[in-house]
Amino acid sequence: MGEAAKVTVAVCTTCRAEGEPLEPREARAGARLHRALSQRAGPDDPAVVAVECFSVCKRPCTLSFAAPGAWTYLYGDFPADFDADAILAAARLYGASPQGLIPWKERPSALKKGVVARIPPLENLA
Repeated sequence: MGEAAKVTVAVCTTCRAEGEPLEPREARAGARLHRALSQRAGPDDPAVVAVECFSVCKRPCTLSFAAPGAWTYLYGDFPADFDADAILAAARLYGASPQGLIPWKERPSALKKGVVARIPPLENLA
């Protein structure tokens, strides 16, 4: 891949930490993580987008890394106050690696233990 601009970090904004109230939605842990990532992301960083729900409610906060022609990774178990810079750095590693496959030893620990799913590129499914 090689270009961070093609990478998208999607964050579930409906994720709630255990015990959090349903409302207001913008105060939920996922929404807070999305805001932190959006505020830290620079013009050369991957795009950060909000998504309604990944259906991984038992592992909040949940986010994904995706790019054209790459494997999509879905990660869970991020606290709302997780280091946004670390997530963006990992997304840049993802973008720089062939097909989004970050070597195990280079992955930050949160990306080693938080994997929920790895989805092949659509081109591989045809």
